[in-house]
Formats: sequence, structure tokens, C-alpha cells
Amino acid sequence: MNGTIAKLALQALLGRRRFYLLLAFPTLLVGLVALVTALVDGDAAFSVLPNLGYPLVLPLVAILAASSVLGPEVDDGSIVYLLSKPVNRYGVAFSKWLVALAATLVTGALPIFVAGLVTGHTTRSTALLVAAAVAGTAYSALFVAISAVTRHAVIASLMFVLIWEGLLGNLFTGVAWLSIGQWGLRVGHEVSDYLPDVVDLPYAVVASLLVTVVAVWFAGDRLRSFSLRGED
Repeated sequence: MNGTIAKLALQALLGRRRFYLLLAFPTLLVGLVALVTALVDGDAAFSVLPNLGYPLVLPLVAILAASSVLGPEVDDGSIVYLLSKPVNRYGVAFSKWLVALAATLVTGALPIFVAGLVTGHTTRSTALLVAAAVAGTAYSALFVAISAVTRHAVIASLMFVLIWEGLLGNLFTGVAWLSIGQWGLRVGHEVSDYLPDVVDLPYAVVASLLVTVVAVWFAGDRLRSFSLRGED
């Protein structure tokens, strides 16, 4: 963990227009759930969370956070100046991932929990919070790794979420075994059986940890390659 790198990443996150989107998504989600609760009932309102908030808002927030802490530096080439300093490349990746993770949890997982409390379903809300924390951890790591690979990280990340986890995940049940969202839901299922348990719990936990560790390591290795070859 490099405190200076983390501080710079946080400043980059808070100082860009994407930060307002990070606030807009959870605000709209909580507002929508509150409106449906007032007009219909808590059960109908809660269904918004596993069908919209968790599979869409959470990964979108993770994409915005991850691409904000690393993507712009890759795009404008300033990453070379950062890597010219005597800092550990893996420490850079880890520090930036921590900032992206914190932003994902605060603006993604926490609002889902708050919105769930508005509906009056405390246990279900806690389960979704656990699921969102697990999925958000892996999402943020994966999207940081993608940001270190391509200048089109947002598009590539969106394709992963919308096509792989969204479209194909709904068409083929086997995709759930390779779905970060489903891994999180399986862990959350331990809190409330309202959430699905498509995959095995040990597999979901190990897969989530593996993706997180490998993605952060890969991002650090990619940054090390930048410094060695002078790319971008």
C-alpha cells in the first residue's frame, strides 16, 4: 500500500466528472426504490434491487471508479511519469485498486443496502450488502486490470457486464459459474435464502478471491511492463 499513490488516485476520482455519475447512480436507485415503496409496497420495491441495482448499478459504479483511478493516466500517457519514480509497480496497482474498491462499496454496495432498508426488508438487505461487497471487490479488481490493458477500458468492461454477465448469463445457466455477480449472490445466500444459490459456496468464495488477487497482480505486472518498454 502506497499512501501517496492512493491519495493521488482519490484526488483523480473526486476531481473528475465521473464522480458525479458515481453519486447519480446510487441516488437514483434509492429514489426509485423509495418512490415504488410509497406508491406500491415494500415487496415490489425490493424487487428493483436484485433485478436492477445489483446487476447493473453495482458494476457500473465499479467501472467508473476503476477507470477513473487508472484509465486517464494510461490514456494521456502520464502513467510513464509515475512509473519513472522508484515505486513498486504492484504497490501502485494495489493502492489504486483499494481506492476503486472503497468507491465501489460506498457508492454501490452501501446504497443498495440503504435502499433495501427503505423497503423494510432488513435481512434481505443485509444479504444483498454482503453479495454486493463480494462482487464489488472482484469487479473493481477486474476493471482496474482492464484499465491497465486498454485505453478502451470502459467499453471493454461494459461489454463484459452487459454481454457476458447480462445477456449470456440469462440465456445459459452454466455462465453463472463464471459470473462475478452470481458468486456474490451465492455468498449473500448464506444470510438470506431469498438470493439464489446457483453455484457452490466454496467455489464462489475461492473464485472471487482468485479473480481479485490475479487481477490486481496482473495490473501491477502490466504497469511494470509499461516502465520496461516505455509504452503509451
